[in-house]
Amino acid sequence: MLAHQRFLFLFLTVYLVGCSAAPFQYKSLDTDAWTAVELSETPFYPQEDYQCGPAALATVLQVAGVADATPESLVSQVYLPDREGSLQAELLAATRRADRIPFVIPRRMDALFAEVAAGYPVLVLQNLGLERWPIWHYAVVIGFEPGKQQLILRSGTTEREVVSLRAFERSWRLGNYWAMVVPPIGFMPESVPSLHYFEAVAAVEQQGRLLLASMAYAAGTERWPEDATGYMGLGSIAYQQHDYANAEAYFYRATELSPLQPAGFFNLAWSLLRQERDIEALAAAQVAQELAPEHPRYGQAVVLIRQASAENQVN
Repeated sequence: MLAHQRFLFLFLTVYLVGCSAAPFQYKSLDTDAWTAVELSETPFYPQEDYQCGPAALATVLQVAGVADATPESLVSQVYLPDREGSLQAELLAATRRADRIPFVIPRRMDALFAEVAAGYPVLVLQNLGLERWPIWHYAVVIGFEPGKQQLILRSGTTEREVVSLRAFERSWRLGNYWAMVVPPIGFMPESVPSLHYFEAVAAVEQQGRLLLASMAYAAGTERWPEDATGYMGLGSIAYQQHDYANAEAYFYRATELSPLQPAGFFNLAWSLLRQERDIEALAAAQVAQELAPEHPRYGQAVVLIRQASAENQVN
């Protein structure tokens, strides 16, 4: 190494150590609470220049049961030539197209550990450069050794890269601690709170992947039985499938769990109306309207239900 290169290396090392005042998360991590894990069966795809996004995504999709996921098949979906890389939005969208639900995990080291311990390799965004001059990189965390303060990754052309928690967190923090997991169908992430879980499920419902969304909503209601969101989602899917009796049951349960939320009563009103139970529908609409009189839709719930009822009678 030339003298000026050694100087540059030392300067960057000092700069990186001194530029961040916030404490590293790994320093407060209770390593005694974790047992060493390595998901050694995780597939490995050597990453060519700028192709780390497709390779990392193929890795986690394979584990999630998408047998035909390969870096080559994903390049056209996630690789942006102008940026010489992939954005997180493309990775999330490609996962949904593969009929899986991507979950962005909490930006915490313990959340990352929890997912790996549950058997899910974690796709992480790293910045291997500086905040001002980033070198973006996607890798997959497949294990950790708490006693040695180390993580194990599938990264670049290295099948088993062992890095210190400190070195990893430095690069992960510069990537804003972004990470995602893709559980197999029927399984749930370990660290994702209910709000973010149901938001991720709603995204696949909006794409019309109703069977996948229905299974995920049902799993969510089992984990969080007092959260109305899962029942609202199941009711929405039942309604879209013209299964108004089940839609009614789900929306009714949602109103029991969240009696001050107008959406449940509004949707309940429509599911009752579709069963030609107009009086009950008007009663539910009245509750929705009273709960949100200024809302552009809920505040007009009674009028809307009456208009729809009249149209039904004419037809």
